[in-house]
Amino acid sequence: MKSLADCAQERILIIDGAMGTMIQRHRLTEQDYRGQRFANYHRDVKGNNDLLNLTQPELIRQIHEAYLEAGADIIETNTFSSTRIAQADYDMQELAYELNLAGARIAREAADAYMARYPDRPRFVAGAIGPTNKTLSISPDVTNPGYRAVSFDEVANAYYEQVKGLVEGGVDVLLIETIFDTLNAKAAIYAIRRYFRENRQSPLPIMISVTITDASGRTLSGQTLEAFYISIMHARPFSVGLNCALGARQMRPYVEELSRLASCYVSVYPNAGLPNAFGEYDEHPHDTAEVIESFAREGWVNIVGGCCGTTPDHIRQIAESVKPYPPRPLPVVASVEQTQTPVVPLAEQG
Repeated sequence: MKSLADCAQERILIIDGAMGTMIQRHRLTEQDYRGQRFANYHRDVKGNNDLLNLTQPELIRQIHEAYLEAGADIIETNTFSSTRIAQADYDMQELAYELNLAGARIAREAADAYMARYPDRPRFVAGAIGPTNKTLSISPDVTNPGYRAVSFDEVANAYYEQVKGLVEGGVDVLLIETIFDTLNAKAAIYAIRRYFRENRQSPLPIMISVTITDASGRTLSGQTLEAFYISIMHARPFSVGLNCALGARQMRPYVEELSRLASCYVSVYPNAGLPNAFGEYDEHPHDTAEVIESFAREGWVNIVGGCCGTTPDHIRQIAESVKPYPPRPLPVVASVEQTQTPVVPLAEQG
């Protein structure tokens, strides 16, 4: 079977759309989230979408299948909040590894079943690694700028546990996404490298996707896009890109800038426009697809899809819209030897 890298050289790849949006369509109750296993749990768990990997696995599998049928080459595991840190909101820290293992296995089974039907169409599973709900760079206490609610080691260890579950569940690539704090992303990169080093395994490719929060063009922790890219390029990611916070139209200047900066593949999966007064997304699939098609026409992108508010209909139209266009070619990067200036001994200088 062709590798992810092989496919990326041939065409613009499609990543799936929103998991949360699809879950919300089912209007699940507290009892649905609990299932039998957590029927008597001491806390409310409604809204813990990652828990559905354990209590409603068939529902999650059906969502993966819908995105595969819509044309997604890459489906993301339902593990955006499956860290010990994020699960503390529900007092479910001890489930972190299990949530990732189950989420990866569900997506793996869906992708493998699809490829059994269409063996000439490789499909890949990305282990979704969210930013957690705590930041390493910003104090949550306005009266104490030096305070942090969590340490780097705590975040890195939480990510290590998540990576372990995702890898053992069978993912093809690890996706650090919706990054609002580069230091959190660095903790994830460190955890990934440590996991593969300690387990003596060949590392999986890493996809990295940042969130530009508003028209300032900066992340929540204050970095420009160029500064962010320089901060993470040491990880040698398979791709770097943008997702969430903005719609495709608002992302346009940043996609163009990243295409110029990146020596790796470029991804973009925007929200379905900006949220309305009720926090919902109104942008129709053809509108999102039209803007993303313009990115492909300009030669800026390698991987495209959708984030909040997008559905299989969005992904289907995005896939069709970019099909005529070749992927962005990887830039030729000069080696260190080619860029170094020869050192002339002082004795030979005039």
